Amino acid sequence: MAKNRVTIKDHTAEANLFARRTVIALLVVGLMLVMIVSNLYYLQVTRFEAYQTRSNGNRIKVLPVAPNRGLIYDRNGVLLAENKPVFALEVIPEEVEDLENTLIELGQLLYIDDEEIADFKQELKRQRRFKPVALRNRLNVQEVAIFSANQHKFPGVTVEARLARHYPYQAALTHMLGYVARINKKDLQKLSEGGLDANYAATHFIGKLGVEKYHEELLHGQVGYQEVEVNSQGRIIRTLNFEPPIPGQDLVLNIDVNMQLEAQKVLEDRRGSIVVLDPNNGGVIALYSNPSYDPNLFVHGISSKNYRGLLESTDRPLINRATQGQYPPASTVKPHLALVGLEEEIITPEFKMYDRGRYQLKNVSHIWRDWNPWGHGWVNVTSAIEQSCDTFFWDMAYRLGIDRISESMGEFGFGEYTGIDLYEESDGILPSRGLKRARENQPWYIGDTISVGIGQGYWTATPLQLVQSVTTLINKGTRYVPQIKRGKWNSGDVVLEPAKELRPIAMQNEANWDVVLDAMYGTVNREKGGARDAFKGAKYLSAGKTGTAQLVSIAQDAKYDADSLAEHLRDNAMYVGYAPYDAPEIAIAVALENAGGGGKNAAPIARQMMDYFFKDRTDLVSIPPEQEQDDSEEELN
Repeated sequence: MAKNRVTIKDHTAEANLFARRTVIALLVVGLMLVMIVSNLYYLQVTRFEAYQTRSNGNRIKVLPVAPNRGLIYDRNGVLLAENKPVFALEVIPEEVEDLENTLIELGQLLYIDDEEIADFKQELKRQRRFKPVALRNRLNVQEVAIFSANQHKFPGVTVEARLARHYPYQAALTHMLGYVARINKKDLQKLSEGGLDANYAATHFIGKLGVEKYHEELLHGQVGYQEVEVNSQGRIIRTLNFEPPIPGQDLVLNIDVNMQLEAQKVLEDRRGSIVVLDPNNGGVIALYSNPSYDPNLFVHGISSKNYRGLLESTDRPLINRATQGQYPPASTVKPHLALVGLEEEIITPEFKMYDRGRYQLKNVSHIWRDWNPWGHGWVNVTSAIEQSCDTFFWDMAYRLGIDRISESMGEFGFGEYTGIDLYEESDGILPSRGLKRARENQPWYIGDTISVGIGQGYWTATPLQLVQSVTTLINKGTRYVPQIKRGKWNSGDVVLEPAKELRPIAMQNEANWDVVLDAMYGTVNREKGGARDAFKGAKYLSAGKTGTAQLVSIAQDAKYDADSLAEHLRDNAMYVGYAPYDAPEIAIAVALENAGGGGKNAAPIARQMMDYFFKDRTDLVSIPPEQEQDDSEEELN
């Protein structure tokens, strides 16, 4: 039997192995400690500022604060556009235990339609649950009272008041004043391109039309900022700093709202426009286009049904007829053409021609027939304007030629923008050879010139252009830019805008101005004047010119019969004028679509506007100077 062998342990070797392992472990731990300390040093010392900034970015938020929009007043201090409190029904989702049941109960208490609930739920997906979401944007006073009495039943639901744009005069000022509406993607793109997007960070509305759009930069103001501390969920804990926004500038307009309301009243349901200017500086006293619409519909979002009704209306209420309506000026431009004829010495004040009621060129078979089939007999430039003799102006236009007519009428502003502070403006059409060639690739014919001689043919102008041209006649060549904005409020005072003058029209014979102005006076005040009946008995002296714009050609052997034509083909009634004659304070243009003769239809409208303007005046002269002289001679005899 073999003996068991006994193994003796080598304690020294084991001790050395343990020591080596301990050293390696300590080295690994030491290395890791060095790495941790190095990383802490990097985070706490080397990158301290960067990580502190990033931490503050998560903890501190800078929130934009929208400024209050500037108010708009008329020349007499009447408020035309205000910021009115509106009440919104808001829900904080996390504070509502049963949201679906709450919506049902709210719908029973207040009328909330399916579209509003759908919009609310859609917005709910984009917002955090602790932030309020609007359920109804506009509550009336009665609805606010009903909810307030039942608010204890709806935890997490509140009524919040905000300021929203409101237009108290509704349709009376829409085309001039315009409106604001919610900012859309197109607006955001334009703001971004102009570097203005930061100033609209908290703004939801922007000017879309009229003065609200043109003077948007002044009316909007400067955005403010609120620096707040938030927790990890984004809740505001406290406000650290507040920089208040700068409100928009309050504007004062040249508009007289009472004149604007009078224009709305006298036009009634007729399509057309009225423009009234101050001839001494170009200030726009009234600018009304009919039919109009309520701009308040657009502020909070117009319904598709209402908007479709405006778009599809045959009366085209969305068009500003005062600045965008292009009408043949007709006989309203005869004084301007007469001035050119006098200046070019085609005619003289003493020149006379006999009118038999028709005009014909040599070797031309076409006959142009005057509105008076029996003719006007012997006429000079004054009586031709007073009686609106077509034959006289056909002949004068033929001898002037289209080139001189076009160049001269361009100096009165026809065929170009007036410069008014509105973006919604048309430049009209000034007839010329180049125009016809460009539009129709046709040469200019003599017959085209004949038509231009009475403001017809290719010639179109806006009512604003017409009244601006009349103020140029009144001022004997000085043309003012029409201005709606009168000035800005500054510490209780109005800082007035200076009048803007364009290059004046120079005349070799200044007396020619007086000839045409006297003829316009005769149109209203002399026996055969075309507007005499309309202004009979006025307590002031005025001057003007009627116009009847033919919209459809009538055969040579046919007679114009309005009843046989569709309404949209009937003549437009036009009138331009000013008062008082000796010291003009207002100039006016009236355009009535498809209304008939200017003397019978447009001139009485101008009379009503002038009567209203001068209704409180007692210093006006109503007796013509020649009549005063005749009365004095009778007394002497």
